[in-house]
Amino acid sequence: MKVSLHIARPSHVSVFLLLGLLLGGCGPSWFLAGYERDISSSTRAIETARDDAHRAAAYTRRGDAYAEKARYSRAFNLISLDEYSLLFGRAIQDHDQAIALDPANAEAYFRRGEAYYSRAVLETVVNGLLVGTEAERKASFAPAIADFRKAIEKDARHSRAWDSLGLSHETIGELDDAINDYSQEMALDSLGRTRLADAYCARGSANGTKKQYDAAIADYEKSIAMGAPPDGCSCDPYNPLLVLYQRDRRYGEVWDVVNRAKRAGQWIAPDFLEILKKESGRNN
Repeated sequence: MKVSLHIARPSHVSVFLLLGLLLGGCGPSWFLAGYERDISSSTRAIETARDDAHRAAAYTRRGDAYAEKARYSRAFNLISLDEYSLLFGRAIQDHDQAIALDPANAEAYFRRGEAYYSRAVLETVVNGLLVGTEAERKASFAPAIADFRKAIEKDARHSRAWDSLGLSHETIGELDDAINDYSQEMALDSLGRTRLADAYCARGSANGTKKQYDAAIADYEKSIAMGAPPDGCSCDPYNPLLVLYQRDRRYGEVWDVVNRAKRAGQWIAPDFLEILKKESGRNN
């Protein structure tokens, strides 16, 4: 199963690393040194914190740094699995400490969830493809899902927690849950609409595979209504919807989708259009 590129998105920290790679061409040592600086400065902040809330925030920052150092190093094969496990363990210890010091803080749960999410992606997504059994993937994402839910329990308006919860559910194939998560996010952040369009498209594909064609059509239509982006990276609802309408000779609907696709800038195979013209006796 091919995974949508946004599923394995970089975390809030590693976005800057990717930008640095694109703009500066810096090697791994530059990024690893940056993580070490973050770890050292956070350690000093832990030692000098004036109260538990500030100490918890410092533990969270150090946990992030350990988690990102582990993720980056393992993703680029710079460390062994044992070394990765050691670094990741330190990250979780720090996040656990932050939560113990400030248990009402939704952000603390979210950030620990992001650490678990990054580990789950490393374990289950290789070159854009899912690996392992369904049960193994669900087990990998379970700690992240639990923390994202806890963050939402503490703060129902935590849009990033809704987003990450949706991404987790989508990756393990729980598309109904993902659609619910993104619907909640959409009320808080415009990104939710894009996520929702992709999730409807993914569920449409799953329904089509199961030969539940009416359900697939409904989901593809919802994806298009949500503004599915024709960017080549997201799930494409237009072309499979055309095929489903064509199989039932619903040529009015086929041409309607073709015209919507053109307005959206979505590519439609020229061969398909030629066949459609002959079968329908129409040009548009």
